[in-house]
Amino acid sequence: MKDFFKFLISKAFLKQLAYIIIFLVFVLFLVLMWLRFYTNHGQKLELPDYINQNIEEAQKDAETKTFEIIVTDSIHKVGKEGGLIIDQNPTPGSMVKEQRKIYVNITKYSPDKIKVVDLPMLYGNDFDQKRTELKYLDITSKIKTEKYDPGEPNHILEVWYNNSLIINYKTKENSVEIDKGGTLEFVISKREGGEGIIPDLVCQEFSAAETMALLSKFQIGRVIEEGEINDRNTAFVIAQSPLADGSSELSFNSEISVTIIQERPKNCQ
Repeated sequence: MKDFFKFLISKAFLKQLAYIIIFLVFVLFLVLMWLRFYTNHGQKLELPDYINQNIEEAQKDAETKTFEIIVTDSIHKVGKEGGLIIDQNPTPGSMVKEQRKIYVNITKYSPDKIKVVDLPMLYGNDFDQKRTELKYLDITSKIKTEKYDPGEPNHILEVWYNNSLIINYKTKENSVEIDKGGTLEFVISKREGGEGIIPDLVCQEFSAAETMALLSKFQIGRVIEEGEINDRNTAFVIAQSPLADGSSELSFNSEISVTIIQERPKNCQ
């Protein structure tokens, strides 16, 4: 018995006992690791919400959660920067397994473009109507200035893009491309303003002078009569103010004063 107890406290027995304990601890560690893997294998995880996040940042985050993000399409969205996730499949909050692939659509880095040739007919058309049509194409319309035109008011005379004239009565730059979300600037017509060359009314009968003035978009103003006037319509214009020199201009609807006499002047043929 003494030999047995002596053996139990011997270095050889204690050494073997230590080996056995270490082995058992190692086996227990392996069993625990196996159980952990077995119980977690196939476990479902809640899918994060990556919508409106930058694609690169979302991919990095997904990798830490064992997911993989795959871009299926890119779509232009006016006013949004490129590379933003706009939808994902499966949807946020879905319960999925590890290593699940997430399919996403992102915003384009560069905008879609529309050629001038594909725009609706703009020159000579009502600005308000065409602004509505362009809005459906994601193009903004802005009035650059108004300009006198003898036609209907509020109609398009010129179209500008990026400070360049692309459309007017004789020009249409069909190859120019307009960014979706871009702005077109318009010169539109108005009835007020405008100037024309002063008509020469001297030596005309008053009725003819009045007609000439109206056709030139002016009016006869003050009429000065020299001598006796029996019939104003058949009287002759001998002077006018302002004078007509063939090049001077006057604002439309301005008045032209005339001096008339009844008999035809000798210097009028």
